[in-house]
Amino acid sequence: MIKSMTGFGRGSVECDRQSFTVEVKSVNHRYCDLSIRMPKSLMPLEDKIRKVVQQKINRGKVDIFVTQTDFGNCTTKAVLNEKLADSYVECLNKIKGKYNIKTDISLDLIAKFPDIITLKKEEDDLENIWKYLLQALNDALSMLMDMREKEGKKLKDNMIEKCDHIQILMKDIESKSFKIPEEYREKLSERLKNLLGEYPVDENRMAMEIALFADKSCIDEEIVRLNSHIIQFKGTLNVDEPVGRKLDFILQEMNREANTIASKSTNLEITKLILSVKNEVEKIREQIQNVE
Repeated sequence: MIKSMTGFGRGSVECDRQSFTVEVKSVNHRYCDLSIRMPKSLMPLEDKIRKVVQQKINRGKVDIFVTQTDFGNCTTKAVLNEKLADSYVECLNKIKGKYNIKTDISLDLIAKFPDIITLKKEEDDLENIWKYLLQALNDALSMLMDMREKEGKKLKDNMIEKCDHIQILMKDIESKSFKIPEEYREKLSERLKNLLGEYPVDENRMAMEIALFADKSCIDEEIVRLNSHIIQFKGTLNVDEPVGRKLDFILQEMNREANTIASKSTNLEITKLILSVKNEVEKIREQIQNVE
């Protein structure tokens, strides 16, 4: 089943002291481009997140947002730097003695100096956090993949419909292509009569001209190849793997054959039909840009 590259997913989970929310959104991109935004404390888990995402997504620009919320009961301690405090007090006493300052050294004064008292948060258990974060990530990816698959089915149905229309147009082109040499013979014969009047027409020369024209304007091979590409395109839509690049290549070949038919065409009706084919091919190309 083909998948779209557009989607959104969200997952969240709570543990004893905190909760994690993961949001994943993706849009079309030529390659797999991952961007992860998360708290600094969780940065050591970034590589694990990338590996999980890359196992499920092959193409697309993917933005991942990880939110961590503490419930306020996490262990945070105030830590006294005793050596630094001793050094400050020693310096203050020297200043008092040297300049004969009578003011006492207060606790309030010492506490104002930087790095005397610092806050230290208890180290998180990353392995335990990963267990919960992975659950939220998988839930978000599951929602994302479900959306991508649903959108992919719509794309597939739409492209099959357009391929069917192209095949109908090609049948019409093929039926009209058989009449081209005869139409050319009639036009050439009429033109020669107008030019030569009562003078006899060289039938051998005329037959040679018609044969050369028929060979030059023959589009049988292009019709066969284009129909073959359509069949291959439809078959690729049913392959259960990323097929966006392959579909794009097949479509290029379809467009190449359509251009050749258009350049060879001397029949106005065939020209109109092949322009309709090219228009359908271009519509499919727009759809393929969003296929994984």
